[in-house]
Amino acid sequence: MKRKLAAAIVIAGMMVSVSACGGDDGESKKAGPDSFKGETLTVWAMDGSTPDQWVKDVSAAFEKKTGAKVKFETQKWDGIQQKITTALSESTPPDVLEVGNTQTPAYAATGGLAELDDLKKEIGTDWTPSVSGSSVYDGKQYAAPWYFTSRVVIYNKKIWAQAGIKDIPKTRDEFFKDLETIGKKTDAEPIYMPGQNWYFFDGLTIGQGADLVKKQGDKYVSNLGDPKVSKAMEIYKKYASYSQAPKDKDEATPQQGEVFAKGKTGAFIGMGWEAGTAVKANKDIEKDLGYFPIPGESADKPESVFLGGSNLAVAAGSKKQELAKEFLRIALSDQYEGELAKLNGVIPNKKALESNLKGNVVAEAIAPGAAVGGTTPLIPEWGAVENNPNPIKSYMTAVLNGKSPADAAKQVEGDINKRLAQQN
Repeated sequence: MKRKLAAAIVIAGMMVSVSACGGDDGESKKAGPDSFKGETLTVWAMDGSTPDQWVKDVSAAFEKKTGAKVKFETQKWDGIQQKITTALSESTPPDVLEVGNTQTPAYAATGGLAELDDLKKEIGTDWTPSVSGSSVYDGKQYAAPWYFTSRVVIYNKKIWAQAGIKDIPKTRDEFFKDLETIGKKTDAEPIYMPGQNWYFFDGLTIGQGADLVKKQGDKYVSNLGDPKVSKAMEIYKKYASYSQAPKDKDEATPQQGEVFAKGKTGAFIGMGWEAGTAVKANKDIEKDLGYFPIPGESADKPESVFLGGSNLAVAAGSKKQELAKEFLRIALSDQYEGELAKLNGVIPNKKALESNLKGNVVAEAIAPGAAVGGTTPLIPEWGAVENNPNPIKSYMTAVLNGKSPADAAKQVEGDINKRLAQQN
């Protein structure tokens, strides 16, 4: 079992690109063997979302059913909103694309996504409501929920043992105490915490009972000045005090999994697939990997987390609408939705499929946090806030460089409010 789980971790960090030649519009055709023969469907999938085996299996099933091929094009999260926005406005967008759950309303509001109400009735009656909610805009289904997950503590067991730490921390204070011990008793960096890991910061904000925006009259404005948000940022600053990571970079610059792979870091807070990134960079690190939920203020519940997730959408401008829906029927089927959950340790879109997570140490660490998690604001205006340069990242760096949270908030709130006021 241990070998099988380790292999799954490696797979979760690897991506492939399956190429094929293009074809004609198959919108008027009905699915069946060779019904779309000679065509190629282009799918944009994010880095880390589609393990090798899943791509291979789904591609084979898709070709067997339709006669068409699928070309997966891997995308990076950094700057993806602007890239998708541009692609959806062009005459030849990708046919199917993975979009962040909190970003979906913005793309739907611009008319860039095709309506999928008919598909929802056909295959989505048992989608988990909380997961499906982000794919609905103005009462209509504009995407299909694919998966969601959250961050956990990924730690180096060897370093923790060297520090004499035997038990997993159950509270935030215990965690900080352990990090302090690692710093004193080993030559390792206690935790790698870059200054702009803002999704982790959002989880801390949720844990304080706050939100990043607030309603003011008939519009949304920044809520960074809220004392509860300031408290969340102070907690983040405490984490960063145990790290040597850059204050002006996020977790992907460089990839924190690759930093951890060097074996000189006690822990980092990240997604399960980032452990795969570490193993890919250094196979020897695999035997020392451990996971636990991010400790909260008290032992009775873990830290609140950002429930990041992805939806699968069809570009409104795609000339292969029916072929795209055939792909969604296959990719979201119980067989392949379950396979993705098993390989990547992500939470599937149906409660009934969570049995695929059994025995996955990463998923088992994720599960407790999901119960107390949340998302960034599910409003169309929010997408503009996340566009680079992300003002929340600037806020975080300013605080880590010495500004008070209140002053740092004032520094960026004008930009945030301007973005929130943009017409969709």
